[in-house]
Amino acid sequence: MDILYQRCAGLDVHKRTVVACVRLSQEGKVTQQTRTFATHTVGLLELAQWLSSFGVREVAMEATGVYWKPLWHVLEEHFELVLANAAHVKNVPGRKTDVNDAMWLADLLAHGLIRPSFVPPAPVQELRTLTRTRKQFVRERAAQVQRLDKILEDANLKLSSVVSDLTGKSGRAVLQALIDGCDDPQQLLAHISPRVKASREELLHALHGCVGAHHRFMLKLHLQQIDAIDHAIAQIDQEAGFEPEPFRHAVALLSTMPGLSLVSAQVLIAEIGLDMSRFASAGHLRSWACLCPRNDESAGKRRSTRLRHGSQWLKTTLVQAAWAAVRVKDSYLQAQFHRLRARRGVKKAIIAVAASMLTAAWHMLKTGTPWHDLGAAHFDRADGAKTANRLLQRLQQIGYQVTITTAPAS
Repeated sequence: MDILYQRCAGLDVHKRTVVACVRLSQEGKVTQQTRTFATHTVGLLELAQWLSSFGVREVAMEATGVYWKPLWHVLEEHFELVLANAAHVKNVPGRKTDVNDAMWLADLLAHGLIRPSFVPPAPVQELRTLTRTRKQFVRERAAQVQRLDKILEDANLKLSSVVSDLTGKSGRAVLQALIDGCDDPQQLLAHISPRVKASREELLHALHGCVGAHHRFMLKLHLQQIDAIDHAIAQIDQEAGFEPEPFRHAVALLSTMPGLSLVSAQVLIAEIGLDMSRFASAGHLRSWACLCPRNDESAGKRRSTRLRHGSQWLKTTLVQAAWAAVRVKDSYLQAQFHRLRARRGVKKAIIAVAASMLTAAWHMLKTGTPWHDLGAAHFDRADGAKTANRLLQRLQQIGYQVTITTAPAS
């Protein structure tokens, strides 16, 4: 097998140490040097000097948790770095040591057998940290609301059965009244907006419970946590709004697509970046996001077409955006969803819509063109004969005889 890099290195990264292996190939003879360094800044600088002393230019490492990031920041100015997916570069079973792992990475890199993972530039990484932290806070807020409802159920208050949002205007007013010591259903009813659909009798029954001092303490505690999370989310939104012009323009561009809010557009930019030249085509981006069927074939038979496990941040956001998009009436995405749902089911149809949105995002970011909706009649126009035959067969099935006449051109 051809050797692409005569001087390269493999790094086995851990929390406290990093094991480095330098692979040197000269006149058909291969030599390897290994050494262990600490992962504090001084140790990483020593590692950079040690690698430079051998004339190394290419360095490979595994994506191990968050521990590879400080190493990447220190070395990226001096070397050509390759970040490998740990699942793609597993060593032979039974030979698992730190030194062997570093040597294995160096051997794979020397022969060009490592597919580099996508590592966005620093500004995109910062935006990614903000969007991922925001999503974690949103999940934690939802968990706090569920805990709040659990306390209400323990006190036999069925507030969540008559109010759609416990932390909305009416729900929050009732909760604050409970914390302040009020437990009379008539007085609590006065805090509920007349716009609530439940009847007065239903509200009175829902607000009649047994609230004790412990319940009030727990309600106050969870509300404080929700307020703190809301404040943190607002700070993240404000910080994300200060991103430089390329990000703001790209977010505004993607927001023209149905189903993509400003927050969803920020998540999309944070996960795939702005430079679409990293992906050779929209199909490569869909494959990278794991929104297309996997390749699993043996003996000429397709064994499985299930989706691979991709980034939870990107895939979940696209699916949520797809559900919002298919609710936009007379749109291309809604027509695509209903067209596929009849044949393939809801799950595959919504994944197909998410893949279409990602494809459109690739073209929009690459060309700078805003979203142009093809309309709900696009599929009928694309293949008029097929649509006519389908409708004709349907009419024949219900007992009609139809003669098709082509309308004169207007």
